[in-house]
Amino acid sequence: KKIADVFDNHMDAKRTLREIKLLRHLDHENIIGIRDVIPPPVPQAFNDVYIGTELMDTDLHHIIRSNQELSEEHSQYFMYQILRGLKYIHSANVIHRDLKPSNLLVNANCDLKICDFGLARPSSESDMMTEYVVTRW
Repeated sequence: KKIADVFDNHMDAKRTLREIKLLRHLDHENIIGIRDVIPPPVPQAFNDVYIGTELMDTDLHHIIRSNQELSEEHSQYFMYQILRGLKYIHSANVIHRDLKPSNLLVNANCDLKICDFGLARPSSESDMMTEYVVTRW
């Protein structure tokens, strides 16, 4: 995952750091795994951050928008995996705050992983949550 010009905006830098920190601590088969944070080839031109994650084929948004028919069993399996991932996230006292089909990655075996933790927060955080809405799928 490439995060371009991450240091141009204070909030983008903060979200990126939060995502990296959370993904390094979360370890569950329905949460995208972080493999590495790749340094820039030229340290003086450190504008972009590259996060190496598990390879997944597509996301649920593309599957929904495609002409591919989903059986009831597929839908149930996706829902089961989403709920397992959310149970784990919430048991770690984390709130995702940006759960949508494009943040649910799927591979050819229909294994689903929750990704994009840039807006996630510890649920015990006393600060008020932002009212910032990224996208409405």
